[in-house]
Amino acid sequence: MRSRGRRLPAVLAAVVAALAFAVPPAGASGPPGPGTGPWTGTWAAAMMRPSPGFGPNWSEEGFADHTLRQVVRVSTGGALARVRLSNAYGTTPLRITGVTLARAADGAAVRPGTVRHLTFRGSRSVAVPPGGEVASDPAAFGVRPLDTLTVSLYFAEPTGPATQHLFASATSYRAGGDHRSDAGSGAFTETTESWYYLAGVDVAGAVPRRDAIAAFGDSITDGALSTVDGNNRYPDELAELLAARGKPRGVLNAGIGGNRVLTDSPCLGEKATSRFHEDVLDEPRVGTVLVLEGINDIGFSALPPGEDPCFSGGPEVTAEQLIAGHRELIRQAHRHGVKAIGLTLLPYKGADYYTPEGEAVRDALNHWIRTSGEYDAVVDLDRIMAAPGDADLLDPAYDSGDNLHPNDAGYHAMARAVVSALR
Repeated sequence: MRSRGRRLPAVLAAVVAALAFAVPPAGASGPPGPGTGPWTGTWAAAMMRPSPGFGPNWSEEGFADHTLRQVVRVSTGGALARVRLSNAYGTTPLRITGVTLARAADGAAVRPGTVRHLTFRGSRSVAVPPGGEVASDPAAFGVRPLDTLTVSLYFAEPTGPATQHLFASATSYRAGGDHRSDAGSGAFTETTESWYYLAGVDVAGAVPRRDAIAAFGDSITDGALSTVDGNNRYPDELAELLAARGKPRGVLNAGIGGNRVLTDSPCLGEKATSRFHEDVLDEPRVGTVLVLEGINDIGFSALPPGEDPCFSGGPEVTAEQLIAGHRELIRQAHRHGVKAIGLTLLPYKGADYYTPEGEAVRDALNHWIRTSGEYDAVVDLDRIMAAPGDADLLDPAYDSGDNLHPNDAGYHAMARAVVSALR
């Protein structure tokens, strides 16, 4: 990356100037539509409401005179970069005093000399309207496939409850005061495993192609129980396989742990049929979506009602209802020219919410996915991930230990299966 004090080459400077017209203004409610403009998504997270979660979490208290530092690994590269920030669940304007982008080092540290202050319509500060999203101006910050980047946000004023992504499987860092330009990690003494406000990182500068891939689903797509900070979620493993073949593509993780196809949750995302447009179709240059969802609809219906609205049981679902939900996702994808690939549900015998009745629903849904011809292609994870000798049980070699979520080896096996279905 060129030092901040040197002039950009004339051609690149012209591209930056042109791209400025493609960036939404500070009051814009969303990014460009699918396949439009010069940008390609290289990293994304589905935004969620503030909620307590399962561990230390700053979403309900928000931030005040804090610097928030978040580390992400991208999938594809470009000569220019921008970040997208979301206030989707805010009720007041989100005032961000400043944002920096840098190349990550260890933990909260960044590589010296790589910190770049981002601007929004020429200003270092930005106000994101309630329910809105903004994109930074293009930055001449060359990004390579599989680069690890750090985005630091400084909030001089109280934010109120924070729009978040609950299950990051990655460490985020917080410091008191303004430390967005720090190369060292000393000030960042607090951590969580969630992301806040950061909806996406996009790149431009190469020939734009509508070939980004959105992985849409629940905790298995989200990477639950993969190694924290290991980037072993199956979409990350997929990005690695594509890059190793010399054909890197944008791979965007639109998984939400606990998400369901047919039922909204106050903590675990709107139902899949409602959030599909925002989390898949609004992402820049998505041409393919991988759909793996429905096991929580089946499993939650086996749980008894409880006081916790996030994890209470019900409603009971049938295979026919889940098939109708999947058909709606396919219709939405096809209306926007996006190829839809169906992934059969993994075995879950022995999981906390397993029942024989639920297994019958899973079998029926999987049969429809693999035989109906309604998806453009199918990846039969049900069979690929099953234990030898027991088709209803997750292979112990791939099991994280809860009979539901894969371990790192399992996520890698999923990615190997998926890559063969991509064209």
